[in-house]
Amino acid sequence: MIKAHTKVTKAVFPVAGLGTRFLPATKASPKEMLPIVDRPLIQYAAEEAVAAGITDLIFITGRGKRAIEDHFDKAYELEAELQAHGKNKLLKEVRGLLPEGVTCSFTRQSEALGLGHAVLCAQHLVGDEPFAVILADDLIDAEVPVLKQMAQVHAERGGSVIAVQNVPRTDTASYGIASTSEQVSKGLSRMSAIVEKPKPEEAPSTLGVVGRYILSPRIFHYLSSLRPGAGREIQLTDAIGRLLRDEAVFAYEFSGRRYDCGSKLGYLQATVNYALKHPELAADFRAFLGTLGASGRRS
Repeated sequence: MIKAHTKVTKAVFPVAGLGTRFLPATKASPKEMLPIVDRPLIQYAAEEAVAAGITDLIFITGRGKRAIEDHFDKAYELEAELQAHGKNKLLKEVRGLLPEGVTCSFTRQSEALGLGHAVLCAQHLVGDEPFAVILADDLIDAEVPVLKQMAQVHAERGGSVIAVQNVPRTDTASYGIASTSEQVSKGLSRMSAIVEKPKPEEAPSTLGVVGRYILSPRIFHYLSSLRPGAGREIQLTDAIGRLLRDEAVFAYEFSGRRYDCGSKLGYLQATVNYALKHPELAADFRAFLGTLGASGRRS
């Protein structure tokens, strides 16, 4: 019989980054509010969390991130305006950003000290229970939401579960790279080591960590005692490397297509592919794309 493990109900969203790769668009607006068709990146991330059974959304914000808090807040004037003009479909969408029973908490990361430090800022809200971490930059299109896939793994296996995918060896310096010791099941392996952004010739594998984690609360113990690592930041990968010496940490090769929306190319790819799936836009947008020649200009 499979042992039941503590259900994951809290998710941490580190959203304090400056989004410098999208300047000047992100000078006054958070990168997490960049839209993919008609929803901001942070909305996709929140919906994925809710689909996985998360009820407590914890946002680690910074200066200039008020728009994220406003997005999930009730907008009385907007709702009244939509209702007065009979725009009931839009009204339903605005009111239904999050289902009932799902709460949002916001806390500040006062200094840009890295992902590990951002996660540590959530300790007082997470407490002593396993929790998820979602990076909104990584938009993953999957039939079964990736965090839901991972929550099922955690329910069956316990431990921590880290999403990974094979990346080109030439790109290892952009990822945390995991080593595995034994395969537990298809797509699931026990992690034996992890290193932050190794050079291609030094990378122990090509399993790159992407922005989905389910972590044991023990991770806070290691985060609080870490010294700055790569980039003079508190690296989450360093804490995971210590955690796996004490507890099981699994590398999970998820099912789904990932878009790196922290890069301009990945963002554009996601926009095009999500538009091609949009129920109201797909047909017309596909027809428009068909008018473009190889140069990208209309023929």
